Amino acid sequence: MNLKISGHHLEVTPALREYVVAKLERVLRHFDQVIDGTVLLAVDNHKEKEKRQRVEVNLHLKGKDIFVESANGDLYAAIDMLIDKLDRQVLRYKDRLQGHQHEAIKYVPVPEQPAS
Repeated sequence: MNLKISGHHLEVTPALREYVVAKLERVLRHFDQVIDGTVLLAVDNHKEKEKRQRVEVNLHLKGKDIFVESANGDLYAAIDMLIDKLDRQVLRYKDRLQGHQHEAIKYVPVPEQPAS
């Protein structure tokens, strides 16, 4: 998987990069058909006293793109919340791919008609 991690108004330190990669391993453990991903770590400076840390992930899967974002006062907490959301979306997509809600037509029994 190709992974691009970038920061907006924030320097991406090796420790932060390693934390994001370690957390994304959890998603790849469930679903290995991830082609590439982009992670954006940002700090939004509003006029409020508190800075808002924001994390966005855009994953390109086989057949679908998944976008998830999360925001919190703490960047590590925002990453944890984002990974939980991403994990739920990837598992839901995987279930849809593997779901066999309808049986194939060749396996549906044909009702026999009485002979007259």
